[in-house]
Amino acid sequence: MMWGLDEVVVRLGGTTVLDRVSLPASPASVSVVVGGDGAGKSTCLRALVGTVVPVRGTVRRPSKARTGYVPATTGFYADMTVTENIAFFARAFGLSGPGLDRRSVGLVERAGLAEARGRLGGRLSGGMQRKLAVVLALLHKPELLVLDEPTTGVDPVSRVELWKLVSAAAADGTAVVVATTYVNEAARAGWVTLLGAGRVLATGHPSDILGAVPGSVGAVAVAGAPPRQPAWRRGPAWRVWAPDGHLPEGAALVEPDFEDAVVVAELAALTPSTGSAGATPGPVVEP
Repeated sequence: MMWGLDEVVVRLGGTTVLDRVSLPASPASVSVVVGGDGAGKSTCLRALVGTVVPVRGTVRRPSKARTGYVPATTGFYADMTVTENIAFFARAFGLSGPGLDRRSVGLVERAGLAEARGRLGGRLSGGMQRKLAVVLALLHKPELLVLDEPTTGVDPVSRVELWKLVSAAAADGTAVVVATTYVNEAARAGWVTLLGAGRVLATGHPSDILGAVPGSVGAVAVAGAPPRQPAWRRGPAWRVWAPDGHLPEGAALVEPDFEDAVVVAELAALTPSTGSAGATPGPVVEP
């Protein structure tokens, strides 16, 4: 069964925060929603799990009992240990027996929490707390797992372990949807939806988004003012985008990567017209 959103519109307080957003969530696959702050990522996920009701469009999701959801605020009890949290959530899901024991042990070990079983949830590091929340969401083998920025502010080791949990869940057949601000995480997904101001700016497999970059991308050494057209910093150089394909003098043509493709999609939404190279200064993005 394919879960997801089709042409969903969400209004909050009279403001349209999602405008005809579609998002597929396929079994045994990872879909990533990527975008900056205020792009609509959390609202998109909340619409998918049913905590926000769209005014238009279609939402396809399994029952609440077959859904695992971790919001941006971790969902566990700070005054319970890791083991106690697992036992409590297992009872809530109606789980028991040797199968539960094997699954919980496997999840805890995969998350790198085996040595922290007796620690209170509130005493865990930020990365450990996020991993515990994902473990709890996976206990009942959900058909759909929805994670809102699980790796934001998390140390590199915990990020790797979190993605191991995500990848293993997808390998087991779960449809996984992850919201993130990290472009490098989106690049590993089976499907990417790039949001900006509540609208879909680009969607598809990462290779599809990369292959659809319009115009030309070039590199210019960083020196003085930024180029007089859409540009962003990449290490020691400016990346410049020429919608009409005509790069400014001194810019070396480069093969864009996925990060470039995401930035170009965002700039294309901000650029009112292609214009001519070197005309009016365009948007500048400095990560």
